[in-house]
Amino acid sequence: MAIIQLNYLSKALLRTVDVTVILPTDTLDMENMTYTKRKEYKTLYLLHGIFGDQNDWLYGTRIQRFANERGLCVVMPSGENMFYVDQANTHNHYSQFIGGELVEMTRAMFPLSNKKEDTFIAGLSMGGYGAIVNGLKYYQTFGYIAGLSSALMLEDWLDCKPPIIQGVDAKKYYESLFGDITKLKGSDKDYYALIKQIPHDQLPHMYMCIGTDDFLLETNRKYRDYLLQENVDLTYEEGPGNHEWDFWDRYILKILDWLPLNKKDEGLNSGHVSK
Repeated sequence: MAIIQLNYLSKALLRTVDVTVILPTDTLDMENMTYTKRKEYKTLYLLHGIFGDQNDWLYGTRIQRFANERGLCVVMPSGENMFYVDQANTHNHYSQFIGGELVEMTRAMFPLSNKKEDTFIAGLSMGGYGAIVNGLKYYQTFGYIAGLSSALMLEDWLDCKPPIIQGVDAKKYYESLFGDITKLKGSDKDYYALIKQIPHDQLPHMYMCIGTDDFLLETNRKYRDYLLQENVDLTYEEGPGNHEWDFWDRYILKILDWLPLNKKDEGLNSGHVSK
């Protein structure tokens, strides 16, 4: 397993961006002492939450170990605090970056499958929102979407309720992210509206989870009910926990078990030495 730190010039964002990649490399045949060519990897694009960066998942959970056990490539971009949506006024085209450019670039750089059924997107909190809206917006790319404690706060944004960032003007803050708030409903930033715009037989499989003490519990339940009403293929789970890494560490494993992945035999590594 290799941890790769990328820094490259993004055409969608017009600046250099940071991306961390977990790439399986356990290809040494110990009997013949030769490296074998691996097939193309299934890929999870994994998004962090607000105040985080591209290394949050790596340091906050056991994602490296879980990915290695399944031969999964994990791509973790920096989303800053931008909610992974396009912001035309500042050329922060984060949606284009996540759903288009990042997938294209990583597939060109690494041996990744280009099949929809092998391409997944997930995230926590702000990243959960980003995974859901971009997974739906780019439904021809992503076959599976997972949101952990997702920031499904459309009503708060429409009502300009005070944001989590203290001391800022709510309306100005939301408009800096989403543009004209009066046009947010029904747009490609509206996770309700996006469901209606996709042919039902092409909807990605979806997974949602949230802690029973999480402040976002009710908004996630509301979206769960909507998805079930629309007959979306949804797996939904609640469990003990708050908006915290202990919960996300447990449930990222559940998500990997839900995805179409197979656990592989462990190869030779510092944590597994055997004949």
